[in-house]
Order: sequence, then C-alpha cells, then structure tokens
Amino acid sequence: MGHALAVSFALLIAPVPASAQSVLRDAETEAFFQDMAAPIVAAAGFNPHAIDLVLLNDPSINAFVAGGQAVYIHSGLISAADNAQEVQGVFAHELGHITGGHVIRGDEGGKPATGITLLSLLLGAAAAAAGSGDAGIGIMMAGQQAALGKYLAFSRAQESSADAASVSFLAKAGISGKGSVDFFKKLQNMEFRYGFKRDADAEFYSTHPMTADRLTTLQDSFSQDPAWNRPPDPALQARFLRVKAKLVGYLSEPAATLAAYPDWMQDAPAHLARAYAFHKEALMDKALAETDALLKMDSDDPYALELKGQVLLESGRPKDAIEPLRRATELTRNTPLIATTLGHALIATEDKANFAEAERVLKTAVARDSDNPFAWYQLGVVYEAQGDIPRARLASAEQQLGEFRLPEALRSAEAAEGALPKGSPDWLRAQDIAMSARAMIERMKKSR
Repeated sequence: MGHALAVSFALLIAPVPASAQSVLRDAETEAFFQDMAAPIVAAAGFNPHAIDLVLLNDPSINAFVAGGQAVYIHSGLISAADNAQEVQGVFAHELGHITGGHVIRGDEGGKPATGITLLSLLLGAAAAAAGSGDAGIGIMMAGQQAALGKYLAFSRAQESSADAASVSFLAKAGISGKGSVDFFKKLQNMEFRYGFKRDADAEFYSTHPMTADRLTTLQDSFSQDPAWNRPPDPALQARFLRVKAKLVGYLSEPAATLAAYPDWMQDAPAHLARAYAFHKEALMDKALAETDALLKMDSDDPYALELKGQVLLESGRPKDAIEPLRRATELTRNTPLIATTLGHALIATEDKANFAEAERVLKTAVARDSDNPFAWYQLGVVYEAQGDIPRARLASAEQQLGEFRLPEALRSAEAAEGALPKGSPDWLRAQDIAMSARAMIERMKKSR
C-alpha cells in the first residue's frame, strides 16, 4: 500500500503481534457488524455490546473465536458472502463456540489424547526393551493414531454443538437460516472444485463433521423454523453491500475493483468501491467525484463525508477536510475512528488555533476506544506542541503498547511516570503500562 492510504479504510490497520493477521478497522463496517450481530447476541443471552467482532485481513474463508468474547472474521469470508444473512449464520455458529466454552474447554480434548500418546510411548518403549523393536514401533504408531482420533472426534463434537446453537440463536432472533444453509452450500461447492473425496480417511482426519452431513442437518432444522421464509432485512442488506464494496476497493488492485464496479454501476456500493480504487491510484479528482456522487444521494451520509474528508486530507488539503470530517463526527455521535481522522486533519493544518479542538476530539476518541494507536500518536503530537512532554510520553506509551512495541512502551511509560505528578491519574496509568509491558516481556522471554 502506498502512503496515500495511510488514513484510508483503516488508519486503520491496527498493528497486532506478528503471529496474528492484521486487523482492519472501519467505522461503517464496525457499525454494521454491531447491528447485524445484536439480535443474535441477545438471543444467546448476552448484552448486545458484550461480544466483539473483529475483521482480519486474510483472504481465506474463515471465522473463529480465540479466547474472551470476540469473534474474528476473515476479509475473505465477507468477500465470499452474497448477503448479510450468510454472515449472520457464520456469526451465530461462532457464538455457539463462545456459549459452549469451547476455547476454554480445549484441554478436554487434548488431555485424553496426550494420555493415550504417553501410554503408547511407554508400552512401545517396554516392548522395544524386551527385544521386540518392530512391536514397539507398532504400539507407538497405533497409540499416536488413537490419540489423534480422540482429539479429532472431540473437535467434531464441538463443531456439531456450535451448529446446533446457531439454529437456536437464529430462531430466537427471528432470522431465517437460509443464509447459513446457502453459505454451507458454497463451502460444499468449493470442496467439489478442489477435488475433495469423502472416504474413511477424510472422515477420520477432519476436524469438522462432513459438510454434506452438516448441510443436511442444518437444512432440516432451519426449514422447520417459522422464520425460514422470512425475507431478509433490506436495510441491513444494503449496508452489507456497502461494506463489501469498501473492502474490495481497499484490498484489491484498482484495476480489479474497477472491473467489478464499472462506471455504468451508479449505486452507493459502486461509488464507494471506485472512490477507494481512484484514491489508491492518487486520482484524487476522480475519487472526490465518487464521494460527491454519494453525497448527492444523501447529503448526511456520514461515511461518504468521512471518505471525502480522508481523500482531501491525503490530497494535502487538510483545511478542506475539516468540515466534512467534523460533520461526519457529529452525525455518528463522535465515533472514535472518524473523530481520530478529524483530529489528524486539525493537526495537519499546522494552525495552533486548531489544536484545542484536536485535543478535545482525540481525548474523546481514546476514552471510548483505547485500542487505537493512531489516535494516541496524534494526541501525543498535540501534547508535545503544547510543551506537555510528560503527557506526550504517556500517549506514546499507550500507542506503543497497542502496537505491541513492548520495550519502547516500557521506556516511554517510565519516562512519563518520572515526570508526572505522583499519585495523579496519569501517573497511575503510566505505572500500569510499565507493569503490563514488563510482564509481557517476561512472559515472552520464558516462552522462548
């Protein structure tokens, strides 16, 4: 990606540990995820804001849970889905893993398998010591196979449990399961395309039940639900198509985006996709023409205003970017990601008269979303310009911790702690960051 995209779709690539995929953040996408998931989360008995949905930059068609109450969705899954109901079906399944405690209970499958493995190794070693080397090897290999079978059977049981939970959640939420069934049909078609053959080995080595079996079970269950023939929510579907178009525009090569969304397409998703494509090509006039076309459809479209502000800012016109970004921030009630871009534009004017507003909007942004390294960086810039070096160092520590730059975060936090008033909230926060960074550094050392 070129520099011109540094503040586009996601300033908004939030850095994460190297072992993980990069996280894509976008205000419109996150709002869509929240509203799409809310009725399913409520049906599962959670507070609507209790479950986080995180979009990962990964082209594979996948979603997973990994501790806590967060569902991770790959960008490839959004690209493969045709409608919001398909994504809801996948989300309901992953929520089934959370309610079933499957991440926490992972050891329940691993421990028996480990026990079988260790026993086979001991028996094999005893046979070898007694002079029967071939028998010893055979015992060990059989034990390994039995252990693997035990673990895979446990994994398949968890997947079946999550499927059953998804049926219950969607039914309670009054959402048709057709999207879930359609998505499994897509997966089945992919298996056919890649030459998958169902045989004894395929069934034994699979971590999931066979797709054909899952599809039959789900279709039988969903078709009995009163919501089966309920039409999809047209407003939610329109939002999904916008999110999908933005993702294509942001991740794909411009030529591919323009082929998928040619000029004759004049709906909102097409304008969004082309705006990103032109933005990536540094064709700012064309990008602005697309955002203006969106605003002609709806002058209060906050995400079109946000995108127009981003394009203007990246064009070296921060003063012109302020008004659309300020309006977008107001319309979304200070959504942190958009407020961060407004703060950036205010700072980029290099007009000290704008710094007070920048400080205000950035402080509001980090108060509502502390996991936003770029917002912390911008806030540090404001503090440094004001000569408030201790708080600038504290902001740097927050940024570096969010980016998993632990040694730097520790140094910045210690510098801030030494200069801030002892016992103040900022001093206590500097202490917290320093302790967190030290603990994580130590854990990493021990794991090597």
